This record gives sequence, structure tokens and C-alpha cells, in this order.
Amino acid sequence: MEEATAMEVEEPKSKKFGLKNSIQTNFGNDYVFQIAPKDDWSSMAVSLSTKAVKLYSPATGQFQGECKGHSDTINQISFSVSSSSSSPHVSCISAGSSQEIFSFSFGGSNDNLLAAGAKSQILFWDWRNGKQVACLEESHIEDVTQEAAPIIVAFTQHVMHYFLLNPKVFVVVVHFVPDNRNKLLSASVDGLMCIFNTDGDINDDDNLESVINVGTSIGKVGFFGETYKKLWCLTHIESLSIWDWRDARNEANLLEARSLASDSWTLDHVDYFVDCHYPGEGESLWVIGGTNAGALGYFPVNYRGVGTIGSPEAILGGGHTGVVRSVLPMSSMKGGRAQSQGIFGWTGGEDGRLCCWLSDDSSEINRSWISSALVMKPPKARKKKRHNPY
Repeated sequence: MEEATAMEVEEPKSKKFGLKNSIQTNFGNDYVFQIAPKDDWSSMAVSLSTKAVKLYSPATGQFQGECKGHSDTINQISFSVSSSSSSPHVSCISAGSSQEIFSFSFGGSNDNLLAAGAKSQILFWDWRNGKQVACLEESHIEDVTQEAAPIIVAFTQHVMHYFLLNPKVFVVVVHFVPDNRNKLLSASVDGLMCIFNTDGDINDDDNLESVINVGTSIGKVGFFGETYKKLWCLTHIESLSIWDWRDARNEANLLEARSLASDSWTLDHVDYFVDCHYPGEGESLWVIGGTNAGALGYFPVNYRGVGTIGSPEAILGGGHTGVVRSVLPMSSMKGGRAQSQGIFGWTGGEDGRLCCWLSDDSSEINRSWISSALVMKPPKARKKKRHNPY
């Protein structure tokens, strides 16, 4: 049973945003781990600590179905690249009984590669036929992400692939570079980020292009900026650094990022960072910080010069009662019904809730989740040309 409830929030003092509804995804103390959208935004997948994946409409919140079959925690989900081939409803790729799969990414020059982090190795398959095509073993000296069981499952009816993961160790990731699909980034608890060229026969000697030493255990990475030439990196000590991955140049190193964010608002101390947000154009970046009570803030990152974190340009409060694990912004959606209805995005957390947030152009709600009293005003007015995160 899927239960949706509206939640009261204060009347606005400045910008108007609202909480449309909250979907309770379970009946116990289970978590929402991750929210992942399909490319055409017709569906979003939600991984739960019940070892299941649920599907919803991002435009309406309507429940679309459920995928079960795992015996351990699912920690990463993704819709695959589109495929016109006819294949089984469910397929499985295994790294072997002694392997532990940590993270994965689809890419390659022909979008045929599936890369995965396994212990200190990076494995490659041609996901169309399930054949392993390469294994890199010499780039990282520690695990290339989280401890997990060696299974990848593909639900081709919904075009979704996901790993069976175990979040005992928070280590990360492999990512193909947007707009440079033959380039793969790997990052690990050894503090290294490596860039590989995946064209041709992939091997350790010929395909490693550059290595960036962050200096501490890496938690999450992502790309942003024009042609996605910039790279952001969040670490397990809550520091944030910005890089140009093409020449391994550091542009900012915010060692006290969490304290900087905490000092920029009057809510509780920022306890963790959920993610970084890039709207898909321009050079602006926001880091999304949260409190243990469930409040979220979109903090603008100024990575030029010394590097600072500004006052939050959006605050999400009143929806969650615990740690928020995942944020799905709708700003990256090009047109479509959800955007026309003024949906800001979706969030999921350890309270088992999926929360849908509306912007002020929606006729469905006139309540607010942002208040000028909660934000410390910056000394200078922001430039009008700056992109907003919503």
C-alpha cells in the first residue's frame, strides 16, 4: 500500500515553494537509499533497504511497480542506456564468487561498456552480451567502492540495471565522463582519482591517462561546467575540492566545507553532504547539505579564488524527520509534464519517505518551505546572470 499525505509548512516570507506530498514507502524502519530517473523521465527508480526497487512516476508520484530478487542491500541503481535488442526480462552479470562489486557506470564510445569497481580492480563488460572485456588491477591500492555481493541485475522491461551492494564501507566510484563517453573516472579510499581512455583494448599500461591525488578517502564525485570539464569531489571527512580533470589542475580545496555551510544559515549545524547539484548549463555548482533532523540546503559554491560556500539559495524543511540519502532535482528535465506542474524535485531518506517539492508556479499548493529568517543574507547582491538551482 502506498500512502500519501500533505504536510503543513509556514507561510512564506520570501520565495514560495511547497511540499506537495510525502509517500511512505514501507511500514517499518527501512530507508530510501537512492532515487534514479529514466532518461525520458517517464519513471524513477527508488532503492529501499527492504532489498527492493520501487518505480514511480516523477510527474504524479503514481506507483508503477516493484522489482524484487536481492538478498542483500541495494546501494546503487541506474537505468541503462536504451537498447532496441530483444533480451530476457531479467539478466545477470557476475564478477565471480570471490569478487565484491561496489559501483558501476554505463558508457564507452558506443555506449556498450559497463564498468564496475571490484575491490582494487575495475572490470569492464559489453553489457549487450554480458561478456567481460577487460580488467584493470594496478591503479588503486584500496577498494574501489563499497563492500558488496557480486551481482548485477538488469530489468530490461524497464531498462534498468542495478548492483547488489552492502553499505558497510563507504568508499566510491566509477563514472564515465559526460560528453567524453570514452573517458572513465575511478575514485577510491586511497585518495586517488584516475582517468582512463576506454577506446581499443583496455589495459593498465596503455589506457591510464592521468592520476589526481586528493589526499584523503573519496566519497562521491561528479562532473559539471561547459563540456563537463570540471570535476567536484566530496570526501569522507566532508571536504570539497574542485578540479579540471583534463589537466589534473586543482581549482579549489575547501577543507572546512561543512563548517562553511553551517555558518551561512541559522538552522542546525550541517551534519553531512548529500550531493552536489549542477543544473546542466553554465559553470555554477551547489553543494546540498543536510541536518540529522531532515532539513536540506542548496549552498552555492564559489570555487574561484580562495573558495567559499554561500548562503543557501533554497531550503527544504518540514518533509523529512531523519537523514536524507538522495535528492533528485527536476531542473535537469527538459520540458515535460513534471516541469510544467512546477515540481522542484524529489527527496528520499532514512525515515522511509519520498517527498515531492513544488515551486511557486504550481497552482496545487500555496504553502512554503523556505523562509528568509532562516538564511543569513550575503554582504553583496548576487549577480542576475547566475543560474538558480530550481
